[in-house]
Amino acid sequence: MSIVTVQLGQCGNQIGQELFNVISNDSHSSRGQCPKTESEAYSICSQERFFSEGQNGAASARAVLVDMEPKVISHTISTAAKSGRWKYGDQSSFCQKQGSGNNWANGFCVHGPRHEEDIMDLVRREVEKCDRLGGFFNMMSMAGGTGSGMGTYITQCLRDTYPHSFILNQVTWPYGTGEVIVQNYNSVLTLSHLYQSSDAILVHENDTVHKICAQLMNIKQISFKDVNKVIAHQLGSVLQPAYTEGASEYNRNPLGDLMKSMVCHPEYKLLGLRNIPQMSETSLAYSVFTWPGLLKHLRQMLIANAKMEEGIDWQVRPPAGGLPPAEKGTHNKQLRFNTSLANLLILRGKDVQSADTGGFMDPALYTSWLPPGVASSTWRTPMSFNRYEKSATLVSNSQFLLKPLDGIVGKAWNMFASRAYVHQYTQFGISEEDFLDSFTALEQIIASYTHL
Repeated sequence: MSIVTVQLGQCGNQIGQELFNVISNDSHSSRGQCPKTESEAYSICSQERFFSEGQNGAASARAVLVDMEPKVISHTISTAAKSGRWKYGDQSSFCQKQGSGNNWANGFCVHGPRHEEDIMDLVRREVEKCDRLGGFFNMMSMAGGTGSGMGTYITQCLRDTYPHSFILNQVTWPYGTGEVIVQNYNSVLTLSHLYQSSDAILVHENDTVHKICAQLMNIKQISFKDVNKVIAHQLGSVLQPAYTEGASEYNRNPLGDLMKSMVCHPEYKLLGLRNIPQMSETSLAYSVFTWPGLLKHLRQMLIANAKMEEGIDWQVRPPAGGLPPAEKGTHNKQLRFNTSLANLLILRGKDVQSADTGGFMDPALYTSWLPPGVASSTWRTPMSFNRYEKSATLVSNSQFLLKPLDGIVGKAWNMFASRAYVHQYTQFGISEEDFLDSFTALEQIIASYTHL
């Protein structure tokens, strides 16, 4: 099945281009340790999922690019064409001359409705190129105006037009120090509205990715391109083909399989991503990895809610079995233990069948109302990914986002209580009641995850 990617705003378009680059390079790379038939099956599945055959046989990304300013889109399209392996379609982009001014209401209430018909027409054309549509993958930031506001509006349009298709939104969480003065408003409005129309929301925190670039990749002068490459690598490690448990063919419906594994209740849609190893090419040349070592680190990262493998708190332990739910919650808070609702392990590389994932079946890791056999899943493939002989990715539906979510809601509420900048939103059609509804929705989500 094919996935149609919708790249929204500057952030969505830049990460989208890096993602297609990672996928194209990975599906074309030679892997001596795998049989030819295995490599061909992997490559064919990946190509069908993300690319259609364009004119002259060049692979054309199954993507729609949307931004209210032309600069980023034209650069994204030209960079893709220079790769020589893939490009964006000739009629797959929509842009205007005027941006959304970092105002969610401008993107959602003005630009979205005004340009809905043109954008949805581009989406329809991409959908018609698919033999079988697996769903939509929307990429956007939460801090600005076009990606967040218009991205949310287009997600609602996709839900209305394709009610039975899966929709996964990848959102980039803003830096805690702030890029935009109203980023907390934009984030609250984005998340609360996406919860109504998206099947799952996959979150990348800029602060975390920045630390990965600095501490693991050893990058001195970190650019947005460096950050985007790390996010694209992590996304590729989830979206590239893998075998689901007991399957003899690559999963044909990746978004459907992901939702089935990760989202068991509409109140819990927030997904986090951890991927190991991640390091510079220089370090990689001198590193050796074993499955027991990788999985031990990944399990402790989950338990202690560590976002990367450096600086893991090894003192955090799961609570003892048999504790009543109320006591377990207090115990977890004291120990900073991260309770999970569902976890998906994706293992790629040499000797992958020998990897023992039993540590992720421990009932102590999960909420009491879900058995670990339902809450834990594993996908595997002997194909290595993006230079790493062995790599492990963990998609987690857990309490990982409670602290940053609570922080953003708190900051937004403090501004709203004094009505700071609210007039900039009401002038475009967002009322104070809309703000209050969004706060209420997110407080409910925080409460639900807190009581896991």
